Amino acid sequence: MKNTACTEAWDTAIDDFKAYLQLERSLSKNTVCSYAFDCRKLSLFCSERSTLPTAVTPQDVEQFLVGLYDEHLGKRSQARTISGIRAFFKFLILDKRIEFNPMELIEQPKLGRYLPDVLSADEIGQLIAAIDLSRPDGHRNCAILETIYGCGLRVSEAVTLRISDLFLSEEFIRVIGKGDKQRLIPIGKQAVKAIRLYLDVRAGQPINRRHEDILFLNCRGKGMSRSMVFRIIKGLAVKIGLTKHISPHTLRHSFATHLIENGADIRAIQEMLGHASILTTEIYTHLDRKRWQKTILKFHPRRTFVKCTA
Repeated sequence: MKNTACTEAWDTAIDDFKAYLQLERSLSKNTVCSYAFDCRKLSLFCSERSTLPTAVTPQDVEQFLVGLYDEHLGKRSQARTISGIRAFFKFLILDKRIEFNPMELIEQPKLGRYLPDVLSADEIGQLIAAIDLSRPDGHRNCAILETIYGCGLRVSEAVTLRISDLFLSEEFIRVIGKGDKQRLIPIGKQAVKAIRLYLDVRAGQPINRRHEDILFLNCRGKGMSRSMVFRIIKGLAVKIGLTKHISPHTLRHSFATHLIENGADIRAIQEMLGHASILTTEIYTHLDRKRWQKTILKFHPRRTFVKCTA
């Protein structure tokens, strides 16, 4: 079979897979794009060998994964790629295009417990204080940092936050998270103040009609990109001489960590972060073992242990 016909078969299968993820699984746009990206890497590999998506064998997959290893792709990236491809072949089985999943015997690489750098409350304050409020984008940058940190938002949630999602007088916001799931999050006075100041500035700037309800806008009056927020935070880190490796997610992680350190209930944090599983929340939060040990020894009804005798 010619490579062109094989490529077309892969493109059709991947497009159908994307439609399935969007319409039936209700996954977010970013997740769908990530899965499709992983599948396209496999499609390029298989098209060079004229292998149709319905004819992929475990040996084909193993050779493809060896190529990823040779490219020095990190374990987390490898695991994400494997997850995306496994989901693709599960779809082909559901759609009765294949009978056997070639990913069935493929194991995920073992991942260590990864905890990114956390900023202290003082470092968060330094980042925000470094924003030049005399610039046209100053109040916007201040508001988006206060909101991400103050509410523990994912950067994708922050850049898609709508004015109609704000209930500032009641001090909470509505967030559309992964899988289009909605959640209500309390918002602190600092973030409320920053947003109100930004809204005053925003009202005097040009706004694209299609983006009127989007809260955070770029200089062209359109919604901001995730990479733009990343660059803003990186620039502020350089400005204050911060050597930690940080990103917008660092603010979200710091939010959860600071709540845990101050005694917040982990279930409440799970709700605010929008995690489906409490296990995910535990991965994203640092636990001060000595503090928790003292809490247990202080409050456990049998904290005073007596030596048992026969």
